[in-house]
Amino acid sequence: MEKKLDMCEKTVIHKEIVETVKKQLPNDKKMESLALFYKMFSDPTKVKILWALDITEMCVCDLAVITNVTKSAISHQLSSLKEANLVKSRRDGKIIYYSLADSCVKEILEKAVIHTINE
Repeated sequence: MEKKLDMCEKTVIHKEIVETVKKQLPNDKKMESLALFYKMFSDPTKVKILWALDITEMCVCDLAVITNVTKSAISHQLSSLKEANLVKSRRDGKIIYYSLADSCVKEILEKAVIHTINE
């Protein structure tokens, strides 16, 4: 016996509003980037890294001590944060230093802290 799937009948009640909103929505690629951006804030270790980098730039070894995780794990976390454009790196000899990607990331992190911690 074939299962019947529930079908949602699409009914537009406010056509002008729907069209206006659809025109202003970012494309799917931009939505995916935005989702990845916010996904980075769902991991406490990543948030701790971002918080530390909001204070000063740091290397993997120092971040490992602060977060109490292995250097390998920190490197993996930093790679994800870099992919999401939240952190950047610079090399000084053999040491790579990480910092927040830009002032926008700093502002978002600080506003989130105010919103969640200082309530």
